[in-house]
Amino acid sequence: MSVRIAVVADIHHGAPSATKRGDAALDLMADFARFANDARPDFVIDLGDRISDIGRDEDLRLEREVAEAFKAVEAPIHHINGNHDRDHLEVADNEAILGQPMVNTTFDAGGWRIVVWRADSKILRTPEHTGFILREADLLWLSRVAQTADRPLLVLSHVPVSGHAQTGNYYFERNPSSSSYPMAERARAALAQSRFPVVCLSGHVHWNTVTTVDGITHLTQQSLTESFTTSGEPAAAFALLELDETVSWQVQGIDPFAFSFRPTANRWTPPLPDFSQHAEFAAKRRGDLT
Repeated sequence: MSVRIAVVADIHHGAPSATKRGDAALDLMADFARFANDARPDFVIDLGDRISDIGRDEDLRLEREVAEAFKAVEAPIHHINGNHDRDHLEVADNEAILGQPMVNTTFDAGGWRIVVWRADSKILRTPEHTGFILREADLLWLSRVAQTADRPLLVLSHVPVSGHAQTGNYYFERNPSSSSYPMAERARAALAQSRFPVVCLSGHVHWNTVTTVDGITHLTQQSLTESFTTSGEPAAAFALLELDETVSWQVQGIDPFAFSFRPTANRWTPPLPDFSQHAEFAAKRRGDLT
């Protein structure tokens, strides 16, 4: 039995900020609600960054306005916190506003296991560390889910872990360390423990991408209000993701994207170490082997 999921990412409600057209967010959320209600999905996923943060009082107001916009959606909704939802607010603040626990969870739909990986998305700004931290508890939880999987996994998160190149990205080409977790390779290794197909879908980086690593397909979805790929106009991006033996992902708006593929459980041969640390290659360079 197939699974239908309506997806929205990086709403960024608030004043315009850099290339984020947050002034258009609530009108576009009304469009998303109509789209989701027409599509009749099994559930809706919000990949986080509902607001562009300002300060605690303003962020509480903005989050409440987005939560009110989501009330027009008829299907069940699963929310994930983005970094902007956490700059001035706690997880508990978001839980109270959205009316649901914001913890890591799984549930089964059709022949798939849906993995809502709400790893901590707060960006730290301290003398000791600036950027994300992948908490060990979040990593261990993901590892256990992959190890015990008995069916294909769809892993949903705000921050992608593919490690894909940020060349051309307005925000992250010159700030690649802020595009993912500093230990993203450990998350990829955790996912690779699954004996079943794994598909990952994230937001955060504000563009549509497909990256395959170790036989696992990683998707990132464009922001609802981003404009760096759309000549200053908000992208109006939201999507329908359909899961069956084949996965179909169709992003709507003025930065459209469509991709279908058959997920696989095949894993790749592990990469070589640095040539200088590999005895056979080092010997060839010295001329000891031909």
